[in-house]
Amino acid sequence: MNYKSLKYNIYFLLALLTGILFSCSTQESSIEREADFNFGWKFQLQKDTSELMEVPLADTDWRDVRLPHDWSIEASFDSTLEGCVGYLPGGLGVYQKLFKTKNKKDAKSTFILFDGVYNNARFWLNGEYLGENPYGYSPVYFNLTDVLNEVGEDNILTVHVDHSRFADSRWYTGSGIYRNVKLITVDKLHIPIWGTFVTTPEVTDAEATVNIEVKVENELAVERPFTLSTVILDASGNPVATTEEKLSIKNKTNRAFNQELVVGNPKLWDTDNPNMYKAITTIVVDGKKVDEYITPFGIRSLRFDKDKGFFLNEKSTYVKGVCLHHDGGLVGVAVPKGVWRRRFEKLKEAGVNAIRTSHNPFSDEFLDLCDEMGFLVQDEIFDEMDNPKDKRFNLNEREVLYHTRGYTEHFQEWGESDLKRTMLRDRNHPSVFQWSIGNEIEWTYKDYKHVSGLWDPGAGGYWNAIPKLTPEEMKARYDALPDRQYKLAETAKRLSKWVKEIDTTRPVTANLIIPVASCATGYAEALDVVGFSYQIKQYDWCKKHYPDMLFTGSENSGYLSEWKSITDNPMVFSMYMWTGIDYIGESNLKWPQKAWPGDLLDLAGFEKAGWNHFKSIWTDEPFIAIQTHALSDSRFKVDNKSGKVVPKGKKEVNWQNFLSEKHWNYKDDETVIVEVVTNLPEAELLLNGKSLGSVKLADCEDNIMRWAVPYEAGKLEAKAVAKDIDIVAELKSASEAANIVVTADKTVLNPDGYDVSHVVVQLVDKDGIPVKTREQEVVFEVEGDVRLLGVDNGWNKSTQDYQANKVVTHLGRCMAIIQSNTNTGTVNIKVSSNGLESQTVAVDIN
Repeated sequence: MNYKSLKYNIYFLLALLTGILFSCSTQESSIEREADFNFGWKFQLQKDTSELMEVPLADTDWRDVRLPHDWSIEASFDSTLEGCVGYLPGGLGVYQKLFKTKNKKDAKSTFILFDGVYNNARFWLNGEYLGENPYGYSPVYFNLTDVLNEVGEDNILTVHVDHSRFADSRWYTGSGIYRNVKLITVDKLHIPIWGTFVTTPEVTDAEATVNIEVKVENELAVERPFTLSTVILDASGNPVATTEEKLSIKNKTNRAFNQELVVGNPKLWDTDNPNMYKAITTIVVDGKKVDEYITPFGIRSLRFDKDKGFFLNEKSTYVKGVCLHHDGGLVGVAVPKGVWRRRFEKLKEAGVNAIRTSHNPFSDEFLDLCDEMGFLVQDEIFDEMDNPKDKRFNLNEREVLYHTRGYTEHFQEWGESDLKRTMLRDRNHPSVFQWSIGNEIEWTYKDYKHVSGLWDPGAGGYWNAIPKLTPEEMKARYDALPDRQYKLAETAKRLSKWVKEIDTTRPVTANLIIPVASCATGYAEALDVVGFSYQIKQYDWCKKHYPDMLFTGSENSGYLSEWKSITDNPMVFSMYMWTGIDYIGESNLKWPQKAWPGDLLDLAGFEKAGWNHFKSIWTDEPFIAIQTHALSDSRFKVDNKSGKVVPKGKKEVNWQNFLSEKHWNYKDDETVIVEVVTNLPEAELLLNGKSLGSVKLADCEDNIMRWAVPYEAGKLEAKAVAKDIDIVAELKSASEAANIVVTADKTVLNPDGYDVSHVVVQLVDKDGIPVKTREQEVVFEVEGDVRLLGVDNGWNKSTQDYQANKVVTHLGRCMAIIQSNTNTGTVNIKVSSNGLESQTVAVDIN
């Protein structure tokens, strides 16, 4: 007998039967556990007090707001505020929502789930205190059942947000209920919030074992027998596996049950093919379905090897990552999913396959998109623990100020709860492949500098330096330290223990800024994967002295040398450039610069020069692009003897030049550095049809071809010199702005109150050539039932208001974002600029 054939016949029959049963069950009304709770809120900034003396408050004259909402981004940039948070304010805000009770308390239980409120939030229902959540990045929920009024009566939910410590992070945090809120209603016998955990312990091309841990809670006064069943659906909605058990649970208790299913011929989740499944778990009592819980998941395997790196589905995989902060430019931190999607599409096009959530948990919706689009995620939890960081600098706290006090105030009491709630929410996302407990925490434990010896007189500095002390000498220094309240190694081991209490299927990591000292003191021992923050020259030293540890990059400069540290060393499998996208904040004393300049995309999601560079490194499809900057602004010079473009110093070879742009407009005869970025072996440069010679990629240490060209108006072309490949990039000189080109990335929106369209404007000359060296004001007039979320030009030194309908361009371009309401119809966006003919783009809402 062919047992393999028999097994798959059984799979087929079970799936067929499951399909019939599932089809029948879906004829019944489905259980609706979750309700969108983002609409119908009132909001007011408080001026005088951090205490609410009487709750609920009279709110008839408050603003109407729709969540997610970030009140800080609505303000004007103010040079007297703090650059660490982008010169924007915090404050004290109160939200209230009126809603009716729908179910009897003895029949149903009702919960409210907040995915993120920044920060120091306190919650009331009908004047009864529910609780608090100080950390602005962790999800939290409350049981409302006992405080709800009777069926049909009104309830008032009040949320007080105290962000008076407005500079409590080293980046822009935003303020308010800036993530989604859900109202969850369940039977007294139910699967609680985050009550399932799906793992795939055995995965092959032929079959995958799927384990599902299901927690069941019985709030009834009696023991309850029930049937627990799970069906797994593929992306097309076809059932592929099922299981069912008759169980019982005692009164007033909860219990975890384990189910095991086998999926034949599974479609695996990876970064190129992010295949998803759904596990639909139901509780049936006396033939009636009382609860249904849907868990999206992916089937994939992870393996980390201390010598050979990372394997996704047993395939050796380079992690081409970017660090991101959680703001989305003009929308602040209340980022619509469509804004992230546009940015993700551009990152994917450049070859990015991984994201590090720096330095805090992101939203559940963000991870949904990572699952869908195929990004690996390093899920990071904390930026400070026992001791505070200086919010103006990434170092230990220099002075104690009220408005810069941060999460350290709460870590001892709330650290375990914040970590575990975040993990319970995130652990079913296949995109999450590492848990990072912290970022550059060593700065706040000052003894780590002393232990390393890298700050000793005459040591020569710590940046990428090889230690002069041995590990034994470092350990002796550490052991000789006087006793102190907090020890990082002990804290890290405690956090690692908490992580493994929730999930052992992914490794624990952290971003180490002084890895040599962290290895010697026991901090690194708490980690499964030891992440390096920039110190790539210390990889081999650490591996030599700690051969059983796995070392990799978790924060890196956007340099080719950082990428080569991976390709030249099989152990080092990941690079996360700092950062993939410009982000608001971390701009201490840099006014008017309000944002940190990233490598690939600017604040508006427009491509930067670094996007071209890394697309040429991280993708295989033939690619070529031209970018230019004036020699007078360059980090490069022209060698007098050879006439070649050479770096002014060794540091410049790493290439991090933010000046290069895609235009060909300079002063006559001005020397311009022309850069050709390509993944092809050779390219030729032509100016007005005249060849300026060819350059071989192998001769370019940083993979960028350069020519020094006296400016002459006309057409600049770069042609690939490669057999059977005919691709060309070109730039043309533009004359004065004569028109505006308006494009919308979406011309049809869903009337769901969430869908967005990016309306991009580019100044062009009479021939349609982009004008990137002249700036002028652009006005957006919106006719129709949509929200204008704001405007931006992408420049990190622009201090124009985001909440406006006009903006001065940068590089001749700007953008507005509109968001649908819940009505259908056609919206017209009229775009005008002084002296130019107005243009209109239409967007349908249906």
